Amino acid sequence: MVLRSRYNAGFMRTVAEQLRTAREAKGLTVYQVAEITKIKTDHVRALEEGNYEAFSAPVYIRGFVRTYANLLKLDVPALMEALDGELGRAQRFHEPLALSNEPRGVLDVAMLQLSKVNWRVALPSLGVALMLLALVLAYRVWRAQQSKDPLRNLGPGLYQPPQNLSGDTLPLPPTQPKK
Repeated sequence: MVLRSRYNAGFMRTVAEQLRTAREAKGLTVYQVAEITKIKTDHVRALEEGNYEAFSAPVYIRGFVRTYANLLKLDVPALMEALDGELGRAQRFHEPLALSNEPRGVLDVAMLQLSKVNWRVALPSLGVALMLLALVLAYRVWRAQQSKDPLRNLGPGLYQPPQNLSGDTLPLPPTQPKK
């Protein structure tokens, strides 16, 4: 089943025709394309024939067409737009409706953002940031300890001799006048 589409610019070839003619222009066989792209030869043939019924879901068709178009150095965005138009006309590949009409919560948004993180970069960066934070905090604690005056709670520094002299303490020698 080959689907044809008409756009404002006039008659345009289908995605299948564009893939096949580009492959033939590059001088590649279906087997070479399958080996390079790691797409099964049956799927490559189905794409070139426009037989989208051979695929279980549109996500596979889109992924295979994108990979195939990149190999052939075609205009991927334009080809994907044409493919979406062709798939939109096929009843089997209409997108399913949303499972619920509930708005997304904060947890849903957070999980979506976390799924987009490149953890090979984020984890080492986070580790370095935590180490720097620990060093800054340790330095501030050390500086706070250094700036404390250990004698601040002492009273005035005047000597006051004991009032009662018992045998336990010795009196200070009398001071000699300076000459």
